[in-house]
Amino acid sequence: MKKLIRIIQANNLFIKIFLVMVISIIAVSLSITYSSIRMSSNLFMDTFSITNSKIMNQITERFNSFTDSIVSASLEVDTNGTIKQLLQEEQENNIDQSTFYYHMTIEMDRIYAEVDPNDANMVIMSNNQDIFNMNYVKWPVDGEKLANHEMIQRVEESPNDIVYQFEDSEVTNGVPMIIASKALKLRSDYIYGYLFFSLTERDLKKFYESYTGAGNNVLLVTPNGQIISSNQEEMIGESSPKLLDYAESFENENSEYRNVDIFGQNYILLSEYIPSLDIYLVNLIDREIIADNVIDTSEIVLISIAIVSSAVLVAFLILRKMTVSISKLVNQISDMARYQFNKPLKETGGYETRKIAKAFNYMLNELQDYVQILMNTQEKQRKAELETLQHQINPHFIYNTLASIKFMIRQEKKEKASDTIDSFISLIQNSLSNIEETITVEQELENLKNYVQINQARYGDRIQVNYLISPDCLHLYLPKLVIQPFIENAFFHAFTKKKTGFIQILIAQKDHSLICEIIDNGDGMIPERLDNKTIKAKEKRQLFSGIGVKNVHERIQLLYGKNYGVEIDSKPAQGTKVKIKLPVKES
Repeated sequence: MKKLIRIIQANNLFIKIFLVMVISIIAVSLSITYSSIRMSSNLFMDTFSITNSKIMNQITERFNSFTDSIVSASLEVDTNGTIKQLLQEEQENNIDQSTFYYHMTIEMDRIYAEVDPNDANMVIMSNNQDIFNMNYVKWPVDGEKLANHEMIQRVEESPNDIVYQFEDSEVTNGVPMIIASKALKLRSDYIYGYLFFSLTERDLKKFYESYTGAGNNVLLVTPNGQIISSNQEEMIGESSPKLLDYAESFENENSEYRNVDIFGQNYILLSEYIPSLDIYLVNLIDREIIADNVIDTSEIVLISIAIVSSAVLVAFLILRKMTVSISKLVNQISDMARYQFNKPLKETGGYETRKIAKAFNYMLNELQDYVQILMNTQEKQRKAELETLQHQINPHFIYNTLASIKFMIRQEKKEKASDTIDSFISLIQNSLSNIEETITVEQELENLKNYVQINQARYGDRIQVNYLISPDCLHLYLPKLVIQPFIENAFFHAFTKKKTGFIQILIAQKDHSLICEIIDNGDGMIPERLDNKTIKAKEKRQLFSGIGVKNVHERIQLLYGKNYGVEIDSKPAQGTKVKIKLPVKES
C-alpha cells in the first residue's frame, strides 16, 4: 500500500493530467456519437417520410384508377340496352334461358375486359336471383344469399351511387373483400338488377404491398375506424377509433408526417383520404425498427471505442514523455535544495523541459556568483574586523601592566618583573604580528598562559588557573582569541564576592568536534543575565582584546554554522561553565 502511495505521489502530475484528458476524450466522444446517431436518425426519418409521402400518392393513384375503371364499367352496364332488355324479359323455356345467359355473357365479357385490375370480379344479379359471375373463383356467390343480404338494402337506399362495402360474412364465404355495388334501374326508378364489383383483401393488398416492409406498415381504415386491409394481417377486421382520429386530424394538418403513440409503440403517421372508396390510406412507420435497420448502433459504438482507445493511447504516450521529464526535473531541483546546491540540472527531455532547465541553470549560476561575491565580502569584513581588534589592545591593559612591572622593580622583585615583561612581550607580539584568522591550540594556549601570568603578577595568586589539554588537540586549529575573552571575564567578574578560586581550561575532541571548556567556581551569574545559554545583552568590551563574549558565539556560528558556538551554564555562588564547540580542523 505504501509502495502504491509512493508511486501515485511520484506520478501525481501525470495522473491528474491523464485523468482530465481521458474524461474529456470520453465525454467528447459520447457527445459526438450521440449527436451523430440522433442527427442521422432524424435525417433518415425526414427523408424516409418524404419518400413515403410520394409512395402514398402513387398508391392513391392506383386506387383512383381502380375506382375509375369501376365507374366506367358501371356506366357502360347501366347504358347497355341488351343487358337492360335481357334482365327485364321473362324466359319461358330452356331455349330462352340459354339464349339469355349466352347474350349476357357476351356483353359482360366485353365490359369486364375494361375493369382494372384483372383480379377484380364483376357480378350481375337479376331480380330473379340469376347470377352472372365473370370470375367465379374470386367470389362464388349464391343468388339467394346475396338477394337477402343487407348489402342489397344499403344499395337500394342509394340507388344512384356506387356503394363500397367491406364484407367478410357468409355471403363472401368468410373471405374479406371490398365490394362496389350499384343498383340497375330505369328512369322510373324501377330496379331491374344489381351490379357488383368485388376485390378480395388479398388482391387489394397488391396495390401497396410492394411498398411495405419491416416497420413500414400500410392500413386501409373505413370511416367507422375498421381496418379492412393491411400488410399486418392480424390487424384486419379490428376497429381502432384512435387511429381513425389520427387519420382525420392529419387531414387538417399541413405537415409531411406526424409522430403518434398507438398500439403501444411510437410511430410516424402519414395518411391520405381516398374519397372514391371512402377510406383512409394510413402509413405507420416504426421509428425504432427503421432506425435499427439503417443505423448500426453496435458498429458506431465499436468505432467510437476504437477512436477513444487510440486517442487515449496517444495522449498517454505524449503525456508520459512530457511529465516524466518534468518529474525528473522536479526531483533534481528537490535533491539540489537538500544536497547538491552547486550541481546544475541536466538539460534533457522535451522542448519545454529543456528550456526550464536552461533558465534554471542560468539563474543558479547568477545566484552562485552573487553568493560567492557576498561570501568573499563577508570574509574580508571578518578579517578586517579581527585585524582591527587585534591592533586595538586596550591602552588601560598596557598602562596597568607597565605600572605593575614598575612597582615590582621598585620592590626589587626583579625575577617576577622579568617574567611579566617576557609574557607581556610575547602576548603583544602574538597579538599584533599573527594576523591569521585561525591558530593552533598550542599557540592559543601559549597566549592564554602569558595573559594569565600577567594577571597573576598584577593581582596575586588568589585565582589559580589549571590547564587540562589533550595532546592530540595541540595541532588542531581554532579561531584566534576564541578562549581568551572568557578567561578575562572570569578574572574580572567571577570573583567579586569570592576572593579566591580557580579556573580550569579543558580542551579535547568529542564526537568529531573540538570541545573547549572554561570552568570557574566563582560567584556565578543570575539566570536573568543568560538567554538560551548565551550572554543576554551586549557586555562591555574586555580589557585586553576588546572582543566581547557574545561576539565570540556569533563569530563561530558565522564561520562554521548553527551546529557550533558557545553555551554558558551558570549558577549563583557555584560558578560558571563555558563550553565552546568547534569543528575539528587540522589545517
